[in-house]
Amino acid sequence: MKWLNTLIGNLLTSAGLDLNSHIVGSVQFFLFDIIKIFVLLAVLIFIISYIQSYFPPERTKRIVGRFHGIGANCLAALLGTVTPFCSCSSIPLFIGFTGAGLPLGVTLSFLISSPLVDLGSLILLMSIFGWKVAAAYVVVGLILSVICGTIIEKLHMEKYVEEFVLNASGADIDSPELTRRDRLVYSKGQVLAIVKKVFWYVVAGVGIGAVIHNWIPAEWIGVVLGERNPFSVLVAAVVGIPMYADIFGTIPIAEALFSKGVGLGTVLAFMMGVTALSLPSMIMLRRAIKPKLLALFIGIVTVGIIIIGYVFNALQFIFV
Repeated sequence: MKWLNTLIGNLLTSAGLDLNSHIVGSVQFFLFDIIKIFVLLAVLIFIISYIQSYFPPERTKRIVGRFHGIGANCLAALLGTVTPFCSCSSIPLFIGFTGAGLPLGVTLSFLISSPLVDLGSLILLMSIFGWKVAAAYVVVGLILSVICGTIIEKLHMEKYVEEFVLNASGADIDSPELTRRDRLVYSKGQVLAIVKKVFWYVVAGVGIGAVIHNWIPAEWIGVVLGERNPFSVLVAAVVGIPMYADIFGTIPIAEALFSKGVGLGTVLAFMMGVTALSLPSMIMLRRAIKPKLLALFIGIVTVGIIIIGYVFNALQFIFV
């Protein structure tokens, strides 16, 4: 969608504005990313929701229930990619799946994958960073989900799940068959609901990205998150955790950081910290699992994110 950026630039120039000024440059960045993200978001959520309409919780539970061991974790992580939810929205599904009898490690693989990786983020990442980076992000996100879920499953931490979650199973009934019109109506409703829910987070993310892109000198960012700081990945992951945004609100900030010379691994660590371990979602998750399991979950995911960050910083030349 580079044509869109050029069009916005031409319109601003026609209005007598200087694209080289900080303010006008920020306006161009903001308008381009806002339009691009919401157009892609609406189209992708519609497609993803249409696909998702074939996988209601009951059917998903039955499909995953046929697999065991790491195969079940892999399938749960893959199913998470077709759920366009933020981390907080994924927790009710995690509770439902766990209460329905699916292994804890499997449901945690889904819980990590669902906000971290989806088809929409793949397309958006491709539009900004290229297909290599987008594909790499999806692959490492799935690997992180599977490994973390598998480790927790091997440690047999079921006793640290709250009782109400284990007793949350309801009647196991089939969802009614939907007509094509029903699926289209459902998909349209999902687009409106999700866009409404993430609107201000995307606006905030694009606004922060515009400020970083046009106002903060690259030298300043380089000191904190540049290659010369050996703790840049750790800082990026930790800074991302208190934020609350989904992948669509995080990508504009990542784009701005990357344009300032921040390493690819550091950018990925920031994105993963925000989407997989946001503070609000961890507070919600604490209601479902006990402190020891929550601490283990956060610890394993954080270590995984940091390892991914340093590996991608070292191998950046392959992807960029």
